[in-house]
Amino acid sequence: MSIPDTAPAFPEYVPVPEAALGPELNADGYYVGRVQGNLFWVTDGTYQSAFLATPDGVVLFDAPPTIGNNLRRAVDEITAAENLPNTVTHLVYSHHHADHAGASYLFGDVVRIGHAETRRLLQRDNDRARPVPEVTFEENYTLEVGGSRAELAYHGPNHSPDNIYIHFPDHDTMMLIDVVNVGWVPIYNLNLSEDVPGYLEAPDRAQEYSWTNYIGGHLGRLGTRDDVGLHQRYIADIVDSSHAALGSVDPTPYFARYGANAWAGVAGYLDAVTDAAAAPVIAKYTGVLGAADVPALTTTTTFSILQSIRLDLGGGSQVHP
Repeated sequence: MSIPDTAPAFPEYVPVPEAALGPELNADGYYVGRVQGNLFWVTDGTYQSAFLATPDGVVLFDAPPTIGNNLRRAVDEITAAENLPNTVTHLVYSHHHADHAGASYLFGDVVRIGHAETRRLLQRDNDRARPVPEVTFEENYTLEVGGSRAELAYHGPNHSPDNIYIHFPDHDTMMLIDVVNVGWVPIYNLNLSEDVPGYLEAPDRAQEYSWTNYIGGHLGRLGTRDDVGLHQRYIADIVDSSHAALGSVDPTPYFARYGANAWAGVAGYLDAVTDAAAAPVIAKYTGVLGAADVPALTTTTTFSILQSIRLDLGGGSQVHP
C-alpha cells in the first residue's frame, strides 16, 4: 500500500502580539543583555538563562541545552567587555528538568547548587548531563560571590516538586522558571506542571518580593510586574470559567449515551466541560497573549485546572443520595 504524498494541513493563527516578542538573535543564535548592574540574561528565543559576572568568577543560573555552548559564548562576550574573569565557578539549578539543566555538564567541575529535592531527583535520573548539586538547602540559601548576592528560596512544589525562587535583591530581579511565560500563554497543561495548586499560587508568592525585572525561563524577553499580572488574570479567568462550566454542563447525556462504557461517558463529559470553560478565555486573550488562539494550549491548561478544582478542591463533586 502506498502512502499518499500529501502535505500536512497547517492551521492558521493570528500574528504574535508585538509585546510577546524579544530582541533579535545574533548570528550564533542567541541574545545576551544586561538586566541590571552585573546581572545578565541569555535567550535563544525559546529558553533563557542568567549569570552574574563578578571579580571572583561567573555564577550561572540554569543551563538549557538549546542554548548549550552559546552560554559559553555569551559569558565570554560579556566578561571580555566588562574586563572580568570568564571562569564559571558556580551553577544554580532552578529545578531538575533536563530542558533547563541539560547543558550543565559543559561547565565541568563547578560548584553546583540546588534544592535538596533537586539533588534527590537528579540522583534518581542518573543523567551525566546534569551532575548532582553538591550544595543543597531545604528552605533558604544565600549565595554570595564576588560581592554579588542571590537569595534562593523554596516555597513548596509548583511546576515541579523542587522549583525554587531566585531573587536578586541588589539587581531588582526575580527569576522563577516555568510559571509565567512572559507575553505568552502556558504550553500544554500549565507548562506541564505537576502541582496545580502550587502553580496557581506561585505568581502571588513572586509578587510578594521586591523586583522590577522578571526572568521566566522561556521565550524571547524579560518580564515586568505587569506581565505577571496579565498571566494571573488569564489564569483567574480560566478558574472562574471552569467553575461556571462545572455548574452548567450536564453529565447525564454522556453517561446515558455510552451506557456500560463508563470511560467514554467520563471522556465525553470532561471534554464538554473543558471546551465550555476554555472557549471564552481563548476568545478574550487572542491577540493579547502569544498563542492564545492555539486551542490545545488553553484547552489543556483548562483541563488541568478543572481536574484540580475537582480533585484538590472538591468542586463539581456530587454525592450519591
